[in-house]
Amino acid sequence: MSTPAEQVLLLSVAGFPLCAFLLLAVFAWRGGRRVEWTISTAVVLAFGLSVASALVLSVAMMSGGRPMLTASVGTWFGTGESEFHLLLVADGLSLPFAVLTALLGGLIGVFSQRYLHKEPGYLRFYMLLALFGAGVELVALAGALELTFVGWELAGLTSALLIAFFHERRRPVEHGLRAFLTYRACDVGLLAAVVWLHHATGSSTVTAAQGGTGWAGFSVPPAAWDALLIGLALLWASMGKAAQVPLGGWLPRAMEGPTPSSAVFYGAISVSLGPYLLLRTESVWSGTPAVRIAIIAVGALTAVHATLVGRAQTDIKSALAYASMTQIGMVLVEVGLGLRYLALAHLVAHAALRSAQILRSPSLIHDHHHLEQAVGRPLPPTGRHLDRVVPPGTQAWLYRYALERGYFDAWLRDHVVGGLTRLVRRADSLDDRWARRLSAGWVPAPRDGSSGDLGERAVAATAGRGGAPGARRGGR
Repeated sequence: MSTPAEQVLLLSVAGFPLCAFLLLAVFAWRGGRRVEWTISTAVVLAFGLSVASALVLSVAMMSGGRPMLTASVGTWFGTGESEFHLLLVADGLSLPFAVLTALLGGLIGVFSQRYLHKEPGYLRFYMLLALFGAGVELVALAGALELTFVGWELAGLTSALLIAFFHERRRPVEHGLRAFLTYRACDVGLLAAVVWLHHATGSSTVTAAQGGTGWAGFSVPPAAWDALLIGLALLWASMGKAAQVPLGGWLPRAMEGPTPSSAVFYGAISVSLGPYLLLRTESVWSGTPAVRIAIIAVGALTAVHATLVGRAQTDIKSALAYASMTQIGMVLVEVGLGLRYLALAHLVAHAALRSAQILRSPSLIHDHHHLEQAVGRPLPPTGRHLDRVVPPGTQAWLYRYALERGYFDAWLRDHVVGGLTRLVRRADSLDDRWARRLSAGWVPAPRDGSSGDLGERAVAATAGRGGAPGARRGGR
């Protein structure tokens, strides 16, 4: 049982970034002169307090020997069989991820003070950064899948808006829209999983810590068919956020946003939400071998695809994007194999390393020259071991595969998006044709107030357009 002080600390982990966002929203609404130092300090301080709260909770849990702590704010609404619980949980899975999110968010806030100095969207960037942090903390600490969905949507919305941060150019807006549409198409899986889990078990809130993991889990569906459907729906939701094949084309395009947002969102935290969701819901699908095989297959295919495509990239941010895709695919393989602690450690280490690499990416050439001066000779190219084991003919095919990014973009554009576009246009054409047919047979009511029969008025309209030639000649 959690003490009131522990519940306040747990609420403050996600509450501080949300308060910073609300404070900046008031600044934006009131207008006037806004000092950059005040804006950035509010967000950095909020993330710092969030880190401190999470660390204090960790110490309290370890000293008390408790596997989990909970904090309930009540129920948002209830409709008999369905209830929306506002429940947060701290355990061995959520706290490390919460600390990582707040720590990286604060570091990005400090880094952006100079990087975005005098930028017209300075306030907008920090507002989105604070809201993103609040959304991710909500995903990490949510004790109910409904609350997870709220944080999931906040993280997705802010990610898309930051991709389109430089909205005066066309490309960032197009790429932000692509990421947002990918998120929305995959978020259907999480929503379906919430509904079906509640239908199968009667509850979508966490239960006590599962044996052998020390992590809070969800009720296991009694039927294997239910567990299979829920697991596949959760995998589909994870594929969008984690940029897995064939949906990962948005990730390299997301680098159109500011470098700080690329570091914390698409290189570290945002892409980690997919594997985190699968780790949190592992108790639901762990007994279904088909779901495990599907997770391993998606992760392995993504790792191979991103490795091949990343070798053909000519700019550092795209190469790092595919490197992130590769590592997240390997994490999914670890999740599917049941290596939960290795997957969590891999997520944390990858997020920290990739954030540092993306933040240093603008200085890559400068760092490369310094390294060559220290070594005293040009640095040898990497990846030669693959050239030695792959035949020359296959190398040419793989190179084309890499240049075309696996042909996934063309397939999605021509067959999926193109098919939907053609379907919508066909429906619009039929609607226009039906509207013209109806309007052709419609005549306004007489001015004398008599209603008349609709059929008689349609016949009269047809005759007036030439349907009765004799009547027209008599009229002259």
